[in-house]
Amino acid sequence: MNVEWNFSSQSLWTQFHSEHQGALQQSWAYGEALMALGISVERAVFWDGDRLIGMAQFMCRRFLAYVSLASCTRGPVWDPQVTAEQRSQLYSLLKRSLPVAPLRVMLVSPDVSVEGCDRREWQGFSRVMTGYSTVYLNLTQSEDVLKSRLDGKWRNRLTKVLSHEKLRVHAQPSLKRCAWLLGKEEDQREARKFHGLPTDFVPAYIAKCDSPQQAFVVVYAELGKESVAGMLFLIHGQVASYHMGWANEEGRALNAHNALLWKAVIYLKSQGIGMLDLGGVNTHDLPGISRFKLGTGGDVVTLAGTFF
Repeated sequence: MNVEWNFSSQSLWTQFHSEHQGALQQSWAYGEALMALGISVERAVFWDGDRLIGMAQFMCRRFLAYVSLASCTRGPVWDPQVTAEQRSQLYSLLKRSLPVAPLRVMLVSPDVSVEGCDRREWQGFSRVMTGYSTVYLNLTQSEDVLKSRLDGKWRNRLTKVLSHEKLRVHAQPSLKRCAWLLGKEEDQREARKFHGLPTDFVPAYIAKCDSPQQAFVVVYAELGKESVAGMLFLIHGQVASYHMGWANEEGRALNAHNALLWKAVIYLKSQGIGMLDLGGVNTHDLPGISRFKLGTGGDVVTLAGTFF
């Protein structure tokens, strides 16, 4: 087995990533978008002879002019046949061969649950941060099954908002609507004093995908001529990830986000998307958003954490 850095085959990377349902942060377009924003990215692939068995994308930064930090978020993406012992060997190879200047620090946050984390894989590593929890919706299920799994109150709110005579809900890979929603995101970040990925990341990500339809969808609600709520989902292979949402007071009062998420589910299913990652849940700091995501009846997964 060996590690190859500076991998340049977008098609092979994208194919492997899609086949193994890799996370957004390990997609080719995600790395390209970061580089377009001036962030250094290193890519590694793992070979067993001539067989591709895994890949890892690192975001790299320098601190104090001489410390290099390389972070692999929700990766690597592995062929499931790779054993824990083989992964352990490959992590050691990664650490030794990482093409950044010393002193170097490598952090890996695998896209695996706490229960699925095999300690044999992490010989010589220490866990330095606990993992966050997310909710997965399996979109290969029928609409009837998905609706039956909704929490009762969630389903009642959905039924009520969908019956509103003047509310219209749309799902489109519209660049114009995307720009509108990102403007709303900037406004609410300023108002609430929180930070995240730069809003410039989204258009950079879309530009690096083959087409807008393969990159994103904006779902939005209109009450008459007024837009009252919106949600943005980023698509990567056969998986979609919730990225951001907004609603004004009227949209919140109507529970418009219930209708938006349901419309997104129907749209993404029609596009052949098999899984929806609703993003982090934190019932302590964000109880309302967390209850909303948990109410979908999806599978809650707590990731294994970050290893050094």
